Amino acid sequence: MNATTTAREALGRYGEELAARRLTATGLHVIARNWRCGRTGEIDIVARDGDTLVVCEVKTRRGGAYEHPMAAVTPRKAERLRRLAACWLHRHGGPPPGGNVRIDLIGVVLPHRGAPVVTHARGVA
Repeated sequence: MNATTTAREALGRYGEELAARRLTATGLHVIARNWRCGRTGEIDIVARDGDTLVVCEVKTRRGGAYEHPMAAVTPRKAERLRRLAACWLHRHGGPPPGGNVRIDLIGVVLPHRGAPVVTHARGVA
């Protein structure tokens, strides 16, 4: 692991922490973080929003010339998130009673100056 990888991982962890705080502040209950499903991948945050299970993808970027994190969910990424949600449901006994499953995206932009900007998009995939 090199310094660039370590810095990128630290940036991602920081963004996930901000995202978890935002979800909690808006009434969601965080159930799991960084949950892995074998080689399929990882769910950044699993939460409950009432009767709805929420699978959250968190994308963090530094301010500047990079694409906005909300542009990071391509159709391929959306399909992977749906597979991960299905894996979670399979391993945890299905959706909540009477509930649904939703896939959300939380984009975190860290500007050169000022507070981080956290954007929560519901039902992106």
